[in-house]
Amino acid sequence: MQLLHIDSAITGDQSVSRQLTARIVQAWQASHPATQVSYLDLVAEAPAHFTMEAMAPRTGQTEGLSEAQQRENAVSERLVRQFLAADVVVIGAPFYNFAIPTQLKAWIDRIAQPGRTFRYTANGPEGLAKGKTVIVASSRGGVYSTSEAGRAMEHQESYLQTVLGFFGVTDVRFVRAEGMALGEEAKAQALAAASQAIEAHVQAGAANQERISQAA
Repeated sequence: MQLLHIDSAITGDQSVSRQLTARIVQAWQASHPATQVSYLDLVAEAPAHFTMEAMAPRTGQTEGLSEAQQRENAVSERLVRQFLAADVVVIGAPFYNFAIPTQLKAWIDRIAQPGRTFRYTANGPEGLAKGKTVIVASSRGGVYSTSEAGRAMEHQESYLQTVLGFFGVTDVRFVRAEGMALGEEAKAQALAAASQAIEAHVQAGAANQERISQAA
């Protein structure tokens, strides 16, 4: 089983989402010892924001590329191959200004490639990255999941659910730690709830667990 571990928080060791992704991966490996882990730190290895130089994978252009286009194409190719090869993807997604970090958005822009992660058909778009499990470690300073007003301001989990679904990933799970800035008691309760969610998601196994077991 291939697991891709992604972090995107800029706060290093102080990051709650980084702590959660580490715990998720550790628990997953303990429960599934044959898991092979690849790690991507989108702060240390941040892909450049999407520009015209990075458009070659979307147009199918392979000849006459400039040096900049070749360089950006290589980045996109490496990232999409890494994503497609994974059975399980663990994503650390902190809540920045009501959305995800720009580093994580840049990664999504690179792997959103027609013919690789999605395609358009006569019946509408079809995701091509089917069969994966994605576990998102979601951290938030405030509480946004318990009220209509809070959910209306949230473009973090909802966006990831939508874009991953567009890629064909239907098994998207969340380990949420919110209210982290509301005092020590609220923080402790949030982390305890996150720990319970980690245990449940790990015990549930991967969406393609049966296929992986048969291949082994």
